[in-house]
Amino acid sequence: MAAPRPPRLDAAAEEVAATARAAPDWAALAGAARGCLACPELAGARQHVVVGDVPASGRPRLALVGEAPGATEDETGRPFVGRSGALLDQLLAEAGLDRAQAAVLNVVKCRPPGNRTPKAPEVTRCSGWLHRQLELLDPPAVVALGLSAAKWFLGPRTVLAAARGRAHDVDGRAVWATYHPSAAIRFGPNGAPRAGLLEDLRAVAGTLR
Repeated sequence: MAAPRPPRLDAAAEEVAATARAAPDWAALAGAARGCLACPELAGARQHVVVGDVPASGRPRLALVGEAPGATEDETGRPFVGRSGALLDQLLAEAGLDRAQAAVLNVVKCRPPGNRTPKAPEVTRCSGWLHRQLELLDPPAVVALGLSAAKWFLGPRTVLAAARGRAHDVDGRAVWATYHPSAAIRFGPNGAPRAGLLEDLRAVAGTLR
């Protein structure tokens, strides 16, 4: 399937997209993203733009894409380093995946105040960064963590329960939709989201061996 048709871009989103497309490599892209002012509310409240983590050894085996940074991520400038990140690392290891070989990204690069869900214009304005990240990194597989990330790849009508359990071909790349680690924490160690997240990570690992 083709990627969902993006919403109409406003001037700020157009500028981000153009700046991102012009970045020749990861370092240039990261430098440009760190100075982004496209979303005034987010830019005014953030400590860091959380650009993402990439493997030191070249092309990632997969990309893990979440919704937006939380408080710990905003403080450190790195994605998935709080409680959700600790659980994600644990489940990746249980599934036979190495975080050091993955790109770890978010749809929105700045923490929304109070950890609220990113607004649609914020997602649209930030999309240029993620599009270019995926072009530069070219991961063979993407794991969309949570409904917001799944909708970014699969469209606004995506239902997570229906989208889980299989790869979706999006512009020639395998995209897997699964639960966000925060849902696994919220429902506890015996809850369905944790079991489902681990099951999906194992399925992804099986395709990469």
